[in-house]
Amino acid sequence: MPELPEVETVRRGLERLVVGRRITAVDVFEAKSFPVGPGLLPPAGVVGARIVAARRRAKVLILDLDNEYSLVGHLKMTGQLVVRGPEDWGAGHPTDSLLGELPDRSTRIDFRLDADSHLFFNDQRKFGWVKAIPTPMVEQLPFIASLGPEPLDAAGFPEFQRRAARHRRTTVKAVLLNQQVVSGIGNIYADESLWAVRVNPARPLAEVSDRKLRQLFQAASDVMTLSIELGGSTDRNYVDAEGNRGAYLGFANVFRRQGQPCHRCGTAIVKTKVAGRGTHYCPRCQRR
Repeated sequence: MPELPEVETVRRGLERLVVGRRITAVDVFEAKSFPVGPGLLPPAGVVGARIVAARRRAKVLILDLDNEYSLVGHLKMTGQLVVRGPEDWGAGHPTDSLLGELPDRSTRIDFRLDADSHLFFNDQRKFGWVKAIPTPMVEQLPFIASLGPEPLDAAGFPEFQRRAARHRRTTVKAVLLNQQVVSGIGNIYADESLWAVRVNPARPLAEVSDRKLRQLFQAASDVMTLSIELGGSTDRNYVDAEGNRGAYLGFANVFRRQGQPCHRCGTAIVKTKVAGRGTHYCPRCQRR
């Protein structure tokens, strides 16, 4: 599943190519990919609306419309968003759908846009979805309302600190992966952030000072910002429409570098398991 930097890369592409476009028609090829029900607008309800903003909350994409509704979507494991029009673009799971003729067998929704453009939502495994929700209700959705602050928002540290204080007995890595404490940090960025501030991932949060916790929040922001600049981190199953894979892992300091020398002290990077996840760290720089 894509992590926050990959989803932010998608958001930026959508902001550039579909904001300002009007939806002229919607073709739904898989009903569960565009669920309808109480409080949800059916596909026909978004026809005629103009896309006015492209937002993101954690890994959720949000396209605000000028009819006071928003298209809220999640790519899940195999989702793709592909724009066809004056400029072709796409990002997501690396199947031929990113470059091939669309719609195809993986296309679940086709949002037809003005200027003879299309926004296709493709999803091989049908886990992803798009819902049309009243814009004022988006932040009240349970899975969004429960999210912690994002490390990309420097002003979110006090809230992160407050939420983290409830988990003082757990490991610091488990705290970073808890989306209700801080949203958007996945396994890669947890390991990289902990290495940056020389904190062992298995250390209980109670043993991490407030000063170090602030440094950790900033480190998460720094590694994610770098990853966004480099197009993301997922080099196996996440590419853009030109077939470019995220380049961040080429600059990673610990992730997938077990047995290789630490860039800081030369000690071999170790891989272990913390919080149920494969975890990479330097046993010298990040002593318990």
